Formats: sequence, C-alpha cells, structure tokens
Amino acid sequence: MVVSSAPRTESELLDRVSALHPFIRSHSARAERERRVTREVVEAIGDSGILRMNVPRHYGGYQTSLRTQIDALSRISAACGSAGYLALSQAAAAFIAALFPDEAQDEFFTVPDVRISTTLVPGSKAVPVDGGYTVDGKSPFATGCQDADWHLLTALDDTGEGPPELLWLAIPMADLRILDDWDFSGLTGSGSNTVVAEGLRVPAHRVLRVGPLLEGTSPSRRNSADPFYGMPLILLFCAWTAASVVGLARGALAEFGERIHQRGITYTFYEHQHEAAVTHLQFAEAEMKVSSAELIVADLVGLLESRAATGEPYTTVERARVRAQCGYLARLCKEAGDLVGSASGASSLHRDVPVQRMVRDLNALNLHSFINPATNLELYGRVLSGLEPDTPFL
Repeated sequence: MVVSSAPRTESELLDRVSALHPFIRSHSARAERERRVTREVVEAIGDSGILRMNVPRHYGGYQTSLRTQIDALSRISAACGSAGYLALSQAAAAFIAALFPDEAQDEFFTVPDVRISTTLVPGSKAVPVDGGYTVDGKSPFATGCQDADWHLLTALDDTGEGPPELLWLAIPMADLRILDDWDFSGLTGSGSNTVVAEGLRVPAHRVLRVGPLLEGTSPSRRNSADPFYGMPLILLFCAWTAASVVGLARGALAEFGERIHQRGITYTFYEHQHEAAVTHLQFAEAEMKVSSAELIVADLVGLLESRAATGEPYTTVERARVRAQCGYLARLCKEAGDLVGSASGASSLHRDVPVQRMVRDLNALNLHSFINPATNLELYGRVLSGLEPDTPFL
C-alpha cells in the first residue's frame, strides 16, 4: 500500500528531491570521510520516493517516466556525487528486480521503499543444485550494500559444459558478508564495498538469466507485457549513468559560480575572480560542454521513451549509438569539471571545497568500464564500419 505521504505526481517527486539539495550537500564531506552515504541521507532519499521510481505499481511503486527519473537522479548528483550514484544504483536494481519471476518479486517488494543493491562484475560462481544454485565468491563495487535489504549478485553459472552463463541471484543482504575495502579517490562516499557469498543456497525462482534478458525476454508474467519494463536494460543503464554524470557537472558549475565571487586571482590585480576575462572564457566553455551533454541526454531519453511507446525495435546501430552517447557526454562533463577545477586555484584542493570532490567523482565515472568514452566510441565505430559489435551488452 502506498503511504499517504508519498508524492502524488512526478512534479511533486522532483520538488521533494530539489528540497533535499542543501541537506545532501551538507553531508557530502562526511560521506567521503566515512566512505559511505550517511544514514540520514539514505533515509531522506528513501522518503523522497526515489526508491519507488522503478517498482511496479501493483506493489505501490510509481513506474516513473524515464525523463523524470533522469531529472531526479541528476538533482541528487548535483548535491553529492556519491549520494547520486547510490540513488542511481538502487533505482536501477529495483528495475532489475521487477524482471525476476513473480514469486521472487513477492518477496522483494513487501514494502515499495525496499532497498536493493547490485553488482555488474561476475566475481562469483554459481553451481546448479536441486531446486536452485549454490553460490560462492566475491563481488566488488556493490554500491549501497551496507544499507540494502536485498542484493542482486552477479555470478557465472558453473555447469562445466560450454561457456559459463551470466546470472543475477537475489540474496537477502543479511546472508552476505561485506568487506571493508572501499577506499577509492572518486565516488569515495558511495560505499561500493565488496560482498562475499559463502556456500549460499539460492532457490531457482530467485535467479535471473542475463542472456535472455539482453534479448528482451523476462520470466516475470505480470511485467513482461508492460512497455515500461520492455525498455532495454543496457540502454537504460546508459540513461541512468548519464543522469549521474550531468548532475555532477551541473553541481561543479554551480559551486564554481559561487566561488568566483568569493576569491581573487593570486599574483594578479584581480581582487574578484568573476571580473577576469579568463574566468569568463573558462566558465562559458564549461557551460557549453555541459549544455551539449544535456542535449545528448535528451536525445537518448527521447529515443528510449519513443520506442517504449511504439514498440518499434532498435537497430544495432541505434543501440551502439546510445552506448557512444553515454561515453561521449561523460567525456564532455569531465572536461567541464577539469576546466572549473583548474580555474578554482590551489585553495580548492582543500577537502572542504566541493569542487575538488566533484572533479574526482567525474573522473571516476569516466573510468567506469560501462561508461568509458574510448571503449564506447570504439564500439560505435565498429558498427558504423560494418563490423559486428564486440560485446553482447547492447
């Protein structure tokens, strides 16, 4: 049942998220020190309705339009990259959970604000047993696992026959062990620790095969015919991560816009940085890069929403282009962050100054194997050149 305090419209959801900006921003330095998003922010994000965006309506979720999802996630990232990335990861995990067999969904969505984390790196092995699988191994980069109720563990089906199949296994977070190994220079506060499965038995109804999923087949009877859940998962990841990147870049520009009125340029006659011509050039170029990235996001989202409405299939070129767009807009945002970072002076290297953290977060996102601009552009170039894509993740 949807509680009475839940947002009634998508605009109300965005208003709630916007109202959280100063609160989330005020916790960003603490999140970095503690290497996880603070519990207060985790709860505030949940209370805003973000976690329900991809939960099926029959469980009290919203099935929020993709355009609104991107806007909401961007606003959180503008306040804190780590909080934005956690919100993105848990919103994406809820979408994946809605593709599992209905019996599993009945277990996940006992409350619509359930927190689900996931990993994309198959560091575990799943051995078939009667009625399911036994899984062992370590899976890194489990963003938000410390505050999750469930975890979707990525593992390889170790049958010993042919190439292993990629699986998602849904496991109660209480059954997994979390390693205290997240100590990275970017997205430091995201709490993307490694989770460990040790001889865990997972019933068959809590297993999702990734191969058929990439081909558009879901075992969920209730959701498989819903156009909302027919949107290709890989292309959705492109849109969701774009929200994180663009939001961070917008946040960096906003911080820079405040900072140039509060400082001069050392060893020059400029007592106020905002009066310097070089600042005008730097600010304008950074703004144009982020604005260009936002146009790419709008084009990407427009394609996904249009195809969800019409049911028209995607071509391989279109799928590869979305991957390339994700990488290219990330590069633009990183370049914008580098511009304002280098223009912010040595004093901006102080950990209390948000710009330096945002620049590091943008760099971290550009290094993400799924977002990496060079990898995604090469993929698109292969397809444009008449070659087969070198990955099934399209």
